[in-house]
Amino acid sequence: MTTYRRIAYWLAVVEEGSFSRAALRMHVSQPSLSQQIRALEKQVGGDLLERLPRSVRLTAAGKAFLPHAQIAVRAADRATQAARSALELETGELEISTVRSIAAGILPDLVQSWRQRHPGTFVRLHEFTHRSLAEDSVRAGVGDLGIGPPPIDWTGPVRRLGWEEFLVVLSPEDALAPRRNLRLVELKDRDWVMFEAGNGLHDLIVGACASAGYTPRHAVLTSQVETAARLAAAGVGPTLVPENVIPDGLNGALLRVDPPLGRELTVYARKQWGPLGGGFVKLMAETRWTKPPRGALVVP
Repeated sequence: MTTYRRIAYWLAVVEEGSFSRAALRMHVSQPSLSQQIRALEKQVGGDLLERLPRSVRLTAAGKAFLPHAQIAVRAADRATQAARSALELETGELEISTVRSIAAGILPDLVQSWRQRHPGTFVRLHEFTHRSLAEDSVRAGVGDLGIGPPPIDWTGPVRRLGWEEFLVVLSPEDALAPRRNLRLVELKDRDWVMFEAGNGLHDLIVGACASAGYTPRHAVLTSQVETAARLAAAGVGPTLVPENVIPDGLNGALLRVDPPLGRELTVYARKQWGPLGGGFVKLMAETRWTKPPRGALVVP
């Protein structure tokens, strides 16, 4: 028998003023309830109740014990209710670790749908510049879920979602601008708008260009997707950005890569999805995700 349960029995006796009525209220036999009260008094080191012929009365120790017992039982009841509410997706906090471009491009609509379904919960986003940092965040127990490319050397659950296509951004005056697509090798001699080293998009562009047989030179370095897109649209140099985070009103040419270029997206967790995480994964499974076309270049 836990101390919490013994205190709850004791409070029932105090509030009912009777062992028999308290036993009925707590759905336990009177001898069992009396035994647990005795065990509680032995635990605290003295009598908490004075047993009268037809009632009970608090001892001095019982009067001192009463307010703390009431607080303890109320706190335990609130903790139990909070846990049940979280299990039923009524309350709680869901922490998601991801990279900045995914946070800006994919998560807004998902979070909005989640909030409509579970308005008593809230979401905390942990945004990183590189996928490895997001993975480390989930490994450390900071993020309940990670969203990004398939995590490396992962032992927890992983669910594949779809893919995220990247487009080339050029100035509208560029000679290649009228075209619908291009091969990356055609940009071999250009100076690029690149992302800073340590940014996952830097690695993606370098990897994509390497598949075309060259290492891109940079004209400017930035850490922000919108800044990169606007610099490229201004004619500073080409860049690659996710299709779903193209800035509104961008005055630039957007060309698809031939073959299509993108990265696979997954959702993953450290050990188990958990109640809130599982609910969010279920929501993501209901979303229509784009699949990579045949022959696409999927860059990690």
